Order: sequence, then C-alpha cells, then structure tokens
Amino acid sequence: MKIKNLFIAPILLLAFTGVVACGSSKKTDDTEAIEKKVVIKAPAFDADSAYAYVKAQTDFGPRVPNTQAHRDCGEYLAKQLEKYGAKVYNQYADLEAWDGTILKARNIIGAFNPDNKKRVMLCAHWDSRPYADYDADEKNHKKPIDGANDGASGVGVLLEIARQIQKEAPTVGIDIIFFDAEDYGTPAWHRGSYKAHDWCLGSQYWGRTPHVQGYFARYGILLDMVGGKGGTFYYEPYSYRTARKEVKKIWNKAHELGYGSYFVKQEGSEVTDDHVYVNQLARIPCVDIINYDPVYENSSFGPTWHTVNDNIHNIDRNTLKAVGQTVMDVIYNEK
Repeated sequence: MKIKNLFIAPILLLAFTGVVACGSSKKTDDTEAIEKKVVIKAPAFDADSAYAYVKAQTDFGPRVPNTQAHRDCGEYLAKQLEKYGAKVYNQYADLEAWDGTILKARNIIGAFNPDNKKRVMLCAHWDSRPYADYDADEKNHKKPIDGANDGASGVGVLLEIARQIQKEAPTVGIDIIFFDAEDYGTPAWHRGSYKAHDWCLGSQYWGRTPHVQGYFARYGILLDMVGGKGGTFYYEPYSYRTARKEVKKIWNKAHELGYGSYFVKQEGSEVTDDHVYVNQLARIPCVDIINYDPVYENSSFGPTWHTVNDNIHNIDRNTLKAVGQTVMDVIYNEK
C-alpha cells in the first residue's frame, strides 16, 4: 500500500542520562525513548463529486422498490462500485412490507481488498420513501419522494469514498453496503394495526444472511440524511450504548478536522435505523451518523424529512464534505 501525506505527532519524549556513581562500576547508557503517534492524512474528499452522485440518483426519480426507477438506479450503483474496483455482491430478496406488498429488494455490497481480515463496513440505504406522509400539504401524503437527503446523500458520500479508495486504499479492507427497503415503513396516515420491524427490511435480511458466510467487521458506520443544509449530527443513543468507542473516535476526528459545528457532542434522539439490525443480528457495533434537528417542531430529522421538498435543491456540499472527510480520516487511520 502506498501511504502519502503523513503527519508525525510526538506524544512523549523522555531523556534519560546515564550517571556513573562515585566508586561504582555500573553504568547506564544514555537512552532516549520516543513514543510517536502516526496520523495518516486521508485523501481529500470531493464534495462536488459526492453532490453529483446524489443528483445522479435523484435523476432516476423516486427509488421505490418495484419501480423501474428503482431497478435502473440499482444497476447504476452496482456498476459504480465495480468501476471503482470493488468485488460486488448482489442480494436479491422478496421482502414483505407493512401492508403485505412483496418488495423486490436488492442489497448491493462492494468489497474492497476482500481478502483482508481487518475490515470496516460503511453503509447507507439507497431506496426512497413511497409516501410524503409528513408533507405540509395533505394532498402529497401518498406521493413518493425524491429522497435526496433521506437515502441518496449517504450513498453519494460512499460512492465518492469508493472512488478515493480506488486511487489510494486504506490499510484495512472496506465494505460498502447499500441497504434496500429501509424506508417502506408504515405511513403516518395509517390508522390500522402496526407490524413489528416494518422498517429497515434490507438490513434485517442482510443481518440474518450476510453476503459472506461468517462475515465480521470491527465496526460499521451508517450514513443517513447527511447532506441537508445546516445538517447537525448528535450522538445517537443506541449507537452510543453499543458502539461508544467508535462514536467518540468519529466525533473527535470531526472536531480535529474543524467540523465541530456539524458533529455536536451531545445526545440526540434514539432512532430505529439500519445500524440497530447490523448490531442485533450481525453482532457488529455500528454508528449511525444521522441528522438531528433539536428545534424543528414536527420532526427531529428536519423540515424536508418525508416531504416532497426532500430534493436536490436542499442538498449542501458543505455538509457532504464534513461527513465524507470525517469518515475518510477515520478509516484511513485504522491499522
């Protein structure tokens, strides 16, 4: 592996000078113990490139399972990962939605350096919501959404990371997983009974039947809604309980890089997201980097969540950069 742009930070410097005592034959040689921490500067994350990947997904239209837009986008994502040198796995599955609809789902996995036993997984969901059930206009509640932030932003960041890995790989193996059928949960307007575990169907399937038998990673990082204007990311409580060391590592790195205004070191709201099933079913600690808006009255996810306004016009390159660069610096410093 080629490693470039190293920054050497001295942590401890102790000098011991040997002293010969009067009348003693015992000598202590001059020694110097130097403990150094090697910090690898990751490649520069290109926010314009990530933005283009987000737009490419939304240009297909809403990526709702069982639609042509969904099928076409799935082919695009798999080909992009293959283009960047990943070994691509496709998991096709029929998954039952909250209303009994059978979803033709597809998890897409790109494995970089697949023979390396030291692995980190990065993931996001690539489907989009079939209902704008939190839109201010009730007439939009049964319309599908573009999902530019809720879905496409995380995938866009990971595609840019994949592009960078092809040019200069980290020491560890990386698995990029695009989970399907995350956002087909029971809509807010439904007044009947609720089915348990009706969200995150793709990650539930993968957690029970991973793409590689016996698959394990040191930890995972889930990206969800990581491109919105003014995005902020608080500690997600489930992540903080089950992957505390990794949460602190990520947030500390963000602050080192100058992204402290995005990565807030306070707890937000606990959410049911793909990271829960990665942890519970695959037994891998997984951190959810997810937008948390502490002031918005209708949803802690912000004003465009599950509305027709979740479109490319509300994606901010600065937010994509803050998340993407932070994740890259974390994984490039894994040994």
